[in-house]
Amino acid sequence: MKKVKLGVNIDHVCTVRQARREKNPDPVEAARVALAAGAEMIVMHLRADRRHVQDADVERVRAEVKGMLHLEMAATSEMEKFALKTKPDSVCLVPESPNEVTTQGGIKLSGKNAELERVIKSLSGAGIEVAVFTDPEPEAIRKVHKLGADSIELCTSAYSSSWGKKLQARELERLQLASFLVKELKMGLHAGHGLDYYNVGQVARIEGMDCLNIGYAIISRAVFTGLRSAVAEMKRLMQ
Repeated sequence: MKKVKLGVNIDHVCTVRQARREKNPDPVEAARVALAAGAEMIVMHLRADRRHVQDADVERVRAEVKGMLHLEMAATSEMEKFALKTKPDSVCLVPESPNEVTTQGGIKLSGKNAELERVIKSLSGAGIEVAVFTDPEPEAIRKVHKLGADSIELCTSAYSSSWGKKLQARELERLQLASFLVKELKMGLHAGHGLDYYNVGQVARIEGMDCLNIGYAIISRAVFTGLRSAVAEMKRLMQ
């Protein structure tokens, strides 16, 4: 069975750092520890409000850390210019609202989606792999495919927040059916949002899954066990 890759989101290392506007904890060191513990990729979400990750954090991780960098960002001209300057290995275009605590579901697609398509083509033309954060809905996946994205990242929040075996099984089936379509369209398959040490196993075993991007659960566990141990334990549960 193919190994599923782990992308560790280090946003909340920056959240702790920003609480005091100090230099520590250092996201560069966090990235190095996560990769040494078995992560295949470092994930950072540069938000418009810069609530945690700052421009310099992404630039330093890109320049100082030997490993794959995956940038989550809104499909705006500001973020497009930043991505073209810093050249992450890959980008995931996500919806963003000023007052949200965290990302609320996949990108909402309209009829034309001209600006999203323009940003996808611009980043792809610069050699950056592009994913779009999408709810596990066939229509949304097909639209993203037509826009020229390389990969789909399925939003797992409905699965992660479901209670009881029946509801969880239903949401897991939605993810699996969506995964079949993504692979039929010959796109990369990622998933994430709300995954933790108790629910990750079933998503990791979805047929065709390439990568899971997980942050909050790992950083929360790391407070008590250390980051190296928290990443290694998540990797073990994904096998």
